[in-house]
Amino acid sequence: MKPSNLGNYYDAFVVGETVKHSLSKTIFESDNNFFSLLTMNHHPVHLSLEHVKEHQHGQILVVGTLVFSIAVGVTVPDISGKAIANLEYESVKHLAPVFINDTIRSETQILDKWLTKSNPNRGIVYVETIAYNQNDIAVLSFRRKVLIPKNA
Repeated sequence: MKPSNLGNYYDAFVVGETVKHSLSKTIFESDNNFFSLLTMNHHPVHLSLEHVKEHQHGQILVVGTLVFSIAVGVTVPDISGKAIANLEYESVKHLAPVFINDTIRSETQILDKWLTKSNPNRGIVYVETIAYNQNDIAVLSFRRKVLIPKNA
């Protein structure tokens, strides 16, 4: 049996390449409820069927930061599994609503990479991830910089 390859070293990232992550996650009502309670986001648009009857979508919206967390999480085996640190998240955009029972998947494009000045054995990889629902509608995008070691 081959052990799991959690993440990649700096050397493996190719600028311009797009990674289609193999993981996906269906968001259940229990996921949304637990996340809402855990993060103290008690807005009724995320929790109340009565409230959303009058809302433009007519159904419960999944908490945006849960969608963001899932979109990041499914990238870990390919992008940040070997990371020393996530240095920065930027330009987080909610592109479309996400509802209970939507399934989220992500794709990440490698935008740039460079070695650090302070330590030549590590580099920064700059990526953009787009999350899609089961209908291939882009629902969220973000960019981040990840500090990753070179292959020894």
